[in-house]
Amino acid sequence: MSNPPGVSNPVFSYESGEPLCTGEYLTPQIVEICRHLGAKRILDLGCGNGAMCGALRAAGFSVTGCDPSEEGIHHARQAVPGGEFHVAGVYDNPAALGPLDFDVVVSTEVIEHLLLPRSLPRFAFQALRPGGHLVLSTPYHGYLKNLLLSLFNKWDFHFTAGWDGGHIKFWSRATLTSLLTKEGYTVTGFKGVGRVPLLWKSMILVAQKPL
Repeated sequence: MSNPPGVSNPVFSYESGEPLCTGEYLTPQIVEICRHLGAKRILDLGCGNGAMCGALRAAGFSVTGCDPSEEGIHHARQAVPGGEFHVAGVYDNPAALGPLDFDVVVSTEVIEHLLLPRSLPRFAFQALRPGGHLVLSTPYHGYLKNLLLSLFNKWDFHFTAGWDGGHIKFWSRATLTSLLTKEGYTVTGFKGVGRVPLLWKSMILVAQKPL
């Protein structure tokens, strides 16, 4: 897989290796899911500054992180000494990461930034061992949440259109499930996180690569 013509990996700036605001409600859930799956070797795809990698490593997992941001990877290497990190994104070749036999690929709050979102599950598919799992989070959209955003005239605030490199895809459970199914996965789990049910900030889908 090579970079599509005219399309580059989204790159963000990081000031430190400190956890991002989403980590408060995402990280404990991701760690617990990886434990439940019996993972040993994990790839954090779009690891940013390495905060999630640090939490997974502290929980006892072997973790590799990759991100197209050189700045992010610099902070990740400082925050997680001894961790394995690569400057690479979803439009790059997974072979650069070494042996592609990960038990789990974790990707948190990445797919909503991608012009070509199917590139993420395809990258993960190559990186996973047969029977491995993709654990994917993205901001949640559903009927009740969308209705309330409309009733309270909050769409302009929600879309944050003035944010350079911001969210360009808005996923529901159905649309994300459809994408992963078309890419050869079986979706095995769903969890809404942050805020009250059906108004969740984000959702986590778990999908399995065939054996």
